[in-house]
Amino acid sequence: MQQKSILIKNARIVNEGKIIEGDVLIENQFITEISESISAKNGDTQVIDAENKFLLPGMIDDQVHFREPGLTHKANIATESKAAIAGGITSFIEMPNTVPQATTIEKLKDKFQIAAETSYANYSFMFGGTNDNLDEILKVDSKNVAGLKLFLGSSTGNMLVDNPEVLEKIFSSTDLLISVHCEDEETIRKNTKKFVDKYGDDIPVKYHPVIRSAEACYLSSSKAIELAKKTGARLHVFHLSTAKEMGLFSNKRPLKDKKITAEVCIHHLWFSDEDYDQKGTLIKWNPAVKSSTDRAALWKALLEDRIDVIATDHAPHTLDEKSNPYTKAPSGGPLVQHAVVALMEAYHHKQISLEKIVEKMAHNPAILFQIEKRGFIRKGYYADLILVDPHNPWTVTKDNILYKCGWSPFEGTTFKSRITHTILNGSLVYHNAQFSKQNAAMRLTFER
Repeated sequence: MQQKSILIKNARIVNEGKIIEGDVLIENQFITEISESISAKNGDTQVIDAENKFLLPGMIDDQVHFREPGLTHKANIATESKAAIAGGITSFIEMPNTVPQATTIEKLKDKFQIAAETSYANYSFMFGGTNDNLDEILKVDSKNVAGLKLFLGSSTGNMLVDNPEVLEKIFSSTDLLISVHCEDEETIRKNTKKFVDKYGDDIPVKYHPVIRSAEACYLSSSKAIELAKKTGARLHVFHLSTAKEMGLFSNKRPLKDKKITAEVCIHHLWFSDEDYDQKGTLIKWNPAVKSSTDRAALWKALLEDRIDVIATDHAPHTLDEKSNPYTKAPSGGPLVQHAVVALMEAYHHKQISLEKIVEKMAHNPAILFQIEKRGFIRKGYYADLILVDPHNPWTVTKDNILYKCGWSPFEGTTFKSRITHTILNGSLVYHNAQFSKQNAAMRLTFER
């Protein structure tokens, strides 16, 4: 379909470690010119004046749970991808622990079909590994699927992979990128029993990081890394949360040459255990939000390039579900709409540069997953772009939350920055809180 050309003028372009002032021309899904000054070629070109705004690549979130199929009372691909677009996330990789789980080729195809019909953002999915589906894992085409997800800590149904022999066989047998959730199940069970014996179901949520302890995280992630080194597997460790784990990761090689990579999530960079008294189960995640010392270590490792990617682990539940006593309140929370503006707060507080935000949320996910022609502002790349006004404050309220669950751990927070435009595959799909009716989303492809 022929699309109207878009010319972005006077932008502060943040890309590949630099900020330059200039213009960007978009024609038929792609970036066709980047220059100090570009003139519109004809009267049909839509001109966007980006003066005083930053132009960033669309962000790529490598870990979300959009709950479809089977858990759509909490969320679905349409609602959550729409929230992602409003938050500056133009591509997502969704996890397999839906109902049914994406642990067979047929179930994975079903999810791709739903996304093709309803997603507002570009999409791909992880295939799920279990104790007994190696045959299915070996059928997955790595050129068409983001990677393999293994839960090495508490999960739903049959998705906890706790058989060491199976785990080694999976690591040895697949060329898929293996992403892992690392928490030691036995440690967590022992800790949980101790607190249930004392409090019953109504354990104070401040003990969540004691139950799902730093030791539980380290035991599991260190074993996974040891196994990856032994087998040569390509390992990506999701949502790190502890200072102790930081010593497991290196910055000695460029990302493209790393066999073992790491990710941190927005909530572990923002919250600490000091927030449990106010936020309660709304900030109950697995792995748990831990101490301010852990948070500081995560920031340090991120800036030193021991941690390669920032993601959200967007995982909504209803407020009714979150209102249950500790043992019955599910872990997880919604984040895609507020992740980028939360990082912009860190930029305003001089914790991180804009160049580093773009590196960790756009460039690096594209490199790590070998995503084709996305994650950078480059001629010939798909035009997935966002404009950010760094001085346009707004407050998160029920009225402006787009998640189906209707709540956010950031409610009441005032952000200094605002996403004003989102361009997806060359189409302006979001502008000043309004969405276009055009479905511009595409399935992600991989250069493998």
